[in-house]
Amino acid sequence: MQLINQTTFQRYEDISVNIKPERLNVFIKKAQDLDLKPFLGHALYYNFIQYFNEDGTIKDDAPQSYKDLFNGSEYLDKYGHIVLYEGLAPTLVYFTFARFIEADAVHYTPTGPVVKHHDNGDAVAPKDIVKLVQQQRSVANAHANEVEKFLFDNKNDFPLWRYNDKNKSSRQSGPRIRSIDKNDFNYPGYGAAATDGHLPFYEFMN
Repeated sequence: MQLINQTTFQRYEDISVNIKPERLNVFIKKAQDLDLKPFLGHALYYNFIQYFNEDGTIKDDAPQSYKDLFNGSEYLDKYGHIVLYEGLAPTLVYFTFARFIEADAVHYTPTGPVVKHHDNGDAVAPKDIVKLVQQQRSVANAHANEVEKFLFDNKNDFPLWRYNDKNKSSRQSGPRIRSIDKNDFNYPGYGAAATDGHLPFYEFMN
């Protein structure tokens, strides 16, 4: 089950109509599992998605708090200020977009991953791909902060939600490498990567 689709995507980003929906769906699924689920917390996430139909629409009998979390709402915060909350869609769109850009820049061959080349233009340099991915994740994180504020301001309606400081670091905009095995294969300055003129794989992929 997917919470957004290509139509949702087009409300926020002007993506090519030539991108097949099934290809985009792969990255939507990854963004849900690897970005949204840890952000919401497993308990809230699994309870939340039980109230969705197979086509990604929220069920009529879903709690109003879940409808507001998903679709957005206008509410008063604890200071009496009006907050216009957009819902989960933009957060998920930009996490998806970051993952799509990251993966779409690379083509896997029998001899290993290479940067894609296109007939209608030059391939984007690996360092620029990293910047693009960081930009999209930064936008996703900005929207995620709004989701977090909504949950905090309405925490009585979301007993399964637990604020976690680690959410901030896990949503960093940069590469999400936790550790590197420093051997001849992947350590900069050593081995074949330093002599054959090719960039190490981790220079442009997580």
